[in-house]
Amino acid sequence: MRFACAVAVMVFGATAQAQGVATATIGVAGTVKAVVSGPQTGETVGAFTVTKVAGNPDDGVADGRNLCYRCKMGQRPVVMVFARSADEKLAKLLKKIEEEVEEHQDEKLSSFVNMIGTDAESLKKAAADFVAKQGLKRIAFVVPDDTKDGPPDLKIAPDVDVTVICYKEGTVQPNYAFQKGGLSDDAIAAVVAASCKLVE
Repeated sequence: MRFACAVAVMVFGATAQAQGVATATIGVAGTVKAVVSGPQTGETVGAFTVTKVAGNPDDGVADGRNLCYRCKMGQRPVVMVFARSADEKLAKLLKKIEEEVEEHQDEKLSSFVNMIGTDAESLKKAAADFVAKQGLKRIAFVVPDDTKDGPPDLKIAPDVDVTVICYKEGTVQPNYAFQKGGLSDDAIAAVVAASCKLVE
């Protein structure tokens, strides 16, 4: 929603924690610990193979199909997420992103979530259950063939819970890395602001 974009941009500009969340998370005691995960600003998002599990029934990809979903996105502006756990904070983030995807259909803003971990079958079931519970309609959930940490070329950090890579025409713009518990409201607002900037 354009109003949501305006609010998110204001929060992103005004909050130091949100501004720096691409490279840092705030610990419980208020100390800053740098975290880096995934391709960084200006780098390219390469091809990798996944199995679609659930979500976005209008993308033309049947659940269970193995493909390069990143390739299917082509040159679109995309908010790509790698997540190790599907909890309420992730749901809150994705619902905000889904609002932007809905608002910016003309600009072809898209999003998909890669669930990663040690057991592919458990991830597939958890992803399908999460999508059904949260009622997500415009965001696809996939499980990469490189299940544990995602494709090696993307360098998803093993100690990071959620990595958000915003890219357009295959090139990363902002990148965000969150350790477990790091998805604060300010962090979510920062990601929403970044998704808005993809379509400016």
